[in-house]
Amino acid sequence: MPQTNRIIQDFTGVYAEQPFMQGLRKDAVQSSAGPDAKIRWIDCSDIPGTDCYCDDEAVEAICRRIADAGIKDAGGIHFFDNGNYHYMSKIWTDMVQEPFSLVVFDHHPDMQAPRFGNILSCGGWVKKVLDENQFINNVVIIGVADHLVDEIRAELSLAGDANILDKATFIKESEVRETGTPSSFSRTPTSFSRMRESLRSPTESGMTEGRIYISIDKDALSPTYAATNWDQGSLDIATLKEIIACLATSHKIIGVDICGERARDFAGDEYHTVQEADALNDRINRELSEFLTSLASSPT
Repeated sequence: MPQTNRIIQDFTGVYAEQPFMQGLRKDAVQSSAGPDAKIRWIDCSDIPGTDCYCDDEAVEAICRRIADAGIKDAGGIHFFDNGNYHYMSKIWTDMVQEPFSLVVFDHHPDMQAPRFGNILSCGGWVKKVLDENQFINNVVIIGVADHLVDEIRAELSLAGDANILDKATFIKESEVRETGTPSSFSRTPTSFSRMRESLRSPTESGMTEGRIYISIDKDALSPTYAATNWDQGSLDIATLKEIIACLATSHKIIGVDICGERARDFAGDEYHTVQEADALNDRINRELSEFLTSLASSPT
């Protein structure tokens, strides 16, 4: 995967207070807009119908912006604002034209049925991927609040969608809770083995560990590491990076998404002031960008 390619979709203007992201914006403006451009900045702030729910007209407008930027596939690292826009992972994975598995870091399962119609939403995009993407093998969601796993299983069963769960594996928050020990997850054999086994795909010759697409909502992380617009979990950044690095040794990563900025109207909370939130998110965005880029350049 060309992980050195970085694409930023700005929906709310939240990146304006992040020096690292503004540096990427400057690089995007100064670099060539041709097919070989490594950094692209896509302004989506004027597209109506995008906050939490994304209607059909908005999906079409977003896809046109992506195409107009000269982007033809889902490769690279995609930043797209706060968790209200996590449905962008559905739009990006729609561009994948080969069998793949989806690995999601999120404090929420994002598998709710649509509240009305069949509209795409931040709370139901994973279910839509499983329902509609012909290339998806399975999905692993890491860091979900324990009680939400139980709730979504009951909800899907009650709605007659229990078959969806056959393709979904949940690694609960309690299984990756912050411990201060970076290698704690890999030393938890049950969770680690269950994740690896669920990502093995059937082939004519047996099972293989193939392509994965990674989607990160920073609300899976402890407030120590990020300030988001949803309630947060307790995953530490070292464990998140450890899991991705481990997966990269046996799978081809074909794309990575990163969302989970603060809300546009964030005025501070029990953990952060506005300035602290922006500094924290800027730092974690830089760290993840550099980490993923280093993975791409490392020999396999």
